[in-house]
Amino acid sequence: MIEYRTLAIPQQTADAVRTRLTSPGYGHPAHVETAHGYGPCRLCLRFFVVGAERRILFTYDPFRETGAAPLPGPIYIHQADCPRYPEDAGFPAHLLEHPLTLAAYGQHRALLAEETVRDGAVEPVLQRLLARREVAYLHVRDTDAGCFDLRIERAGTAAGGERSEAPGAGLRAAASAGGG
Repeated sequence: MIEYRTLAIPQQTADAVRTRLTSPGYGHPAHVETAHGYGPCRLCLRFFVVGAERRILFTYDPFRETGAAPLPGPIYIHQADCPRYPEDAGFPAHLLEHPLTLAAYGQHRALLAEETVRDGAVEPVLQRLLARREVAYLHVRDTDAGCFDLRIERAGTAAGGERSEAPGAGLRAAASAGGG
């Protein structure tokens, strides 16, 4: 099994949005509302409690950390503080309840493959895509809404898929992660 990291948006990005109520890199105003959809929060990756939790909608560029040309879109985070999803926790099992699209990117944001998973069987698709040498990272998107949810990178890679250490150093295999 290929070991990987599950990357929510950076903590500092969420902190800045909560403090300034503007979109990082753009300055567009962020919007605060009571959740009327499940989400997830792009920091903790938990679903919102519809009708109860407050959330912030803002413009986010998921390619910002990779240095590629921008491709911004709308995402949500909890208005209240929440912990960032642990990178070594495997794929969040609760996200499997909804159709997901996995987009595999190579150097310079080249889209190499895109697969939709409707039956919850993300792990085999994720493993197959990461096994392709030319794939630097994956974006996971909500298939119905099209919104960015999270990024997947091989363990031991820096942002954008560059090797930073020996494969698997410090992270457990996805198979032993138990799905988050």
